[in-house]
Amino acid sequence: MNSNTSFYYWEGDVLVLNVLGTPSAKQDKIGKPKGNQLKISVTAEPTNGKATDHMVRFLAKQFDVSVKDIEVVFGQMNINKQLRIKSPKKLPGVIAQSTLC
Repeated sequence: MNSNTSFYYWEGDVLVLNVLGTPSAKQDKIGKPKGNQLKISVTAEPTNGKATDHMVRFLAKQFDVSVKDIEVVFGQMNINKQLRIKSPKKLPGVIAQSTLC
């Protein structure tokens, strides 16, 4: 899959995920795709990368991987991020559904 047409693609067993982050949200949640990004909201404040760190911990649970299996490629201090998730053991619904298409 071309990385320009979707919010995620695979590089071997690594899931590359383009994220539009929303800090200071009411709850941690994975939203819907918006263009070539997946909206992800977290409750943490956007201070010194804390929201991104919180997002990584949240996503580790969602993908059933350890925190060290998620690399922030870029966007530690920005709402636009790219994450690399090594060997996810499960896929949240929005990704699982789009792989069936």
